[in-house]
Amino acid sequence: MLGLLAMAACQTRPAEPAYIVQVYLGGWETPDYAADRIIRRIDSVSQMIPVKKVIIGWSLDKDIYRQVGDYLHSKDIRMLLWLPVFAETEEICDNTPAVDLWGRVPANYDLAAGEGFRFNCPTDSQNAAHIVALYDHCFSDCGFDGVFLDRIRTQSFVSGVSGVLSCGCPVCAEHFAAEGILLEDVKAACETRGDSFFSVTGYAPDTGFCFEDSLAAAFFKAKGHIVSNAVAAIADSLKSRGLEIGMDLYAPFMAPFVGQDYSILAQHADFIKPMLYRQTFAPAGMGFEYDLLRKAVPGASGYPEFVMDSDFLTSQLEAMASCPCAKYPGIEINYRADIVPTSPAYVTESLSAVMRQGFDGAVLSWNIMEAPDAHIACLAPKKN
Repeated sequence: MLGLLAMAACQTRPAEPAYIVQVYLGGWETPDYAADRIIRRIDSVSQMIPVKKVIIGWSLDKDIYRQVGDYLHSKDIRMLLWLPVFAETEEICDNTPAVDLWGRVPANYDLAAGEGFRFNCPTDSQNAAHIVALYDHCFSDCGFDGVFLDRIRTQSFVSGVSGVLSCGCPVCAEHFAAEGILLEDVKAACETRGDSFFSVTGYAPDTGFCFEDSLAAAFFKAKGHIVSNAVAAIADSLKSRGLEIGMDLYAPFMAPFVGQDYSILAQHADFIKPMLYRQTFAPAGMGFEYDLLRKAVPGASGYPEFVMDSDFLTSQLEAMASCPCAKYPGIEINYRADIVPTSPAYVTESLSAVMRQGFDGAVLSWNIMEAPDAHIACLAPKKN
């Protein structure tokens, strides 16, 4: 009997999480770290936790990837290129910017050098071609096992309503029309109704926000189709080169505003990384983005107070549970008192919620080079 009980306990015990770590090198120019320093850091982290993949980018320095890749492959760790898609690439590609419904370029958000969060049109065929060509010409001979697609969205409420009411260029207008949406009608409704255009009657994790205005609901649904299908085409092109595909996604409750449709994207990704950042007061932080929404449309009704606790985290995890790909939610482990005031207790609480859902593991975000050791050591496997 004791033997059977022991077997049952083993069968119900959650699997040990697999970890993906990120190495942010800065912008396109000189990388912030030398290869030997990155290798030492990953080696140190690997002695604390099992590292399955490393996402690294997006400097154009090929040698750093080759050296780091040789080390990672010797340890049976996969290396994925951290590749921004609809933002940041305007620095090295002649891309067409996204515009709002009034033809204006939404304001950007200058968090740090090399991360301006300026967005380009998602449907412009040349913009997409530039991204694939960028991989082929600058990264295809560096030893990457895959590509991690970042900035696969439009601007958010960082730019107010202008950010989410994009892209409104003639090409995108044609795509919206094919979805049954005339952008002139959306613009007129926004001008007539003001903030109330964004009013909702409620929220449920499995269905998201329910808009009062049927045109608002149809607009954001169509936007999700348009942006996500554009991402899917880029992902499929890169996947045809034998590359694993990961995707950086907004939390489910905010994803529709930026054009991310999980049901589409998950079919074209090997894994997704929803950014479930509860302690990040910068773009993609869940509370940060939600506060921007409510400040941008103060006259809109129906938006509840959300407390960024473990229960809310669980609701977001449950909302993505049916996605047909591996799921590695992003947990921020970096620390900065004014932007990301995390702690080991916060990190372990977040991971516990992830693993209770039976997910594959987590992406430790967003730069392992600067994360405190205590925020990593707390995740070390428990010794028997």
